[in-house]
Amino acid sequence: MVDKDIASKVKQYEGFLNDTLKPDLKKMMDLRDVIYDQISEYLKLKTQIQLIIDNELTEMKTMVDLGTNFYVQAKVPDTSFLYINVGFGFHVQLTSSEAVEFIDRKEKLLQRKADQYSKEVAKIKANIKMVLEALTEIMNLNKGVEPPLRDDLFW
Repeated sequence: MVDKDIASKVKQYEGFLNDTLKPDLKKMMDLRDVIYDQISEYLKLKTQIQLIIDNELTEMKTMVDLGTNFYVQAKVPDTSFLYINVGFGFHVQLTSSEAVEFIDRKEKLLQRKADQYSKEVAKIKANIKMVLEALTEIMNLNKGVEPPLRDDLFW
């Protein structure tokens, strides 16, 4: 009877670990990676804008990625205004200095989002560790081994 209860608890904990915690961890890490990719793209854009400002370029030639690493050459006849994607499919016409200011604010916002996801990832990892420790203790109880006292809980 006791062995069936222990086996049932082990199965329950393993199910929670594999069906809930691990998929949640992957989802949060994927969301955080998307944010990091966005931050990277904005920083690249900021670097390019700084290059335009520092070199006082009024026109330029560049390569534009059309998707899936398919590039075409493009000529920008006037660099005084830039069109920046501000989200939800909207592009806003900004000067170079306005664009840099926007990118700085957007980067801070995205970094806060990434930090929130990182906190969630840490919580989920802590929960996974707790479940694994509980499984270890249940398995040790099944063997008749008493779990060691944890001094770190009391200090």
